[in-house]
Amino acid sequence: MDIHHLRIFLSVFRNRSFSKASRELRLSQPTVSDHIRSLEEHLECALFERLARKIIPTGEAEVLYNYAIEVTEKADGIRHAIGQFKKEVAGELIIGASSIPGTYLLPSLVATFKKKYPAVSFQILVSDSKAIVQKVLQHEILLGLVGARLNSSQISYVPFMEDELIIVSSPPLAKSNIIKLKDLSKYPMVMREEGSGTRREAEKLLEAHGFSMEAMQHAGVFGSTDAVKQAVKAGLGIAVVSKYSVEEELKHGTLKEIKITNIRMKRSFYVATHKKRSLPRLYQLFLEHLKSLSK
Repeated sequence: MDIHHLRIFLSVFRNRSFSKASRELRLSQPTVSDHIRSLEEHLECALFERLARKIIPTGEAEVLYNYAIEVTEKADGIRHAIGQFKKEVAGELIIGASSIPGTYLLPSLVATFKKKYPAVSFQILVSDSKAIVQKVLQHEILLGLVGARLNSSQISYVPFMEDELIIVSSPPLAKSNIIKLKDLSKYPMVMREEGSGTRREAEKLLEAHGFSMEAMQHAGVFGSTDAVKQAVKAGLGIAVVSKYSVEEELKHGTLKEIKITNIRMKRSFYVATHKKRSLPRLYQLFLEHLKSLSK
């Protein structure tokens, strides 16, 4: 059985789509379909039911999924072990990341890691914190970077960088650069979706000071940090965002920071891993790289 067949099967299974898998793997859709067909012929069973534009894994696919994860991880382990023997670190790291670390931190972190280990390649999956933790729980990825700790007894969280959440507005909307906490409710609030780590941490930090986000006028909910920034620039309302995400806008004056008297909202970014999974050497090296940033 070709290990490449199994990698393609895993992508199709997780995405529930041949087209999404082809984009993720950077292969043509007919190539993906051919690999799945070959695997089905080898196993003498159907792995997916094709219903219009949807595909549904069969019972055989559900069984194969766990074995395919184990086999591909062992194959990667062999490659890493041989690379170690050759004194070369090589392979692919598949990292899940929430919006802020995935967009504003990981590119430079990846660049510095690749300077040390040029034979390593990366695939970065960006979603909100809730979705990334869910992927770690379901063994779809081994390592995720998130902006909030979500309750789960199966996930280990290791802090690696600190962030500050700040309130921003368009320059014309807020007349003052400093306000009292109770005056925050005078402004409409542009928010991220509920799965966002930024939103979760903002609610927790403000509630710790006696302010509930429910008191705000909700101007809209958006599924990305960039969408939130554009809405704020357009004057829709104010927003709580990561300082990393608005450095350019603050520098050029397209957004303005509003400080709250006597309050600073600090939070950590975390590396999320499954407690029952051991990380291959390549992932361990990258984890050590991240930990070194917090020292």
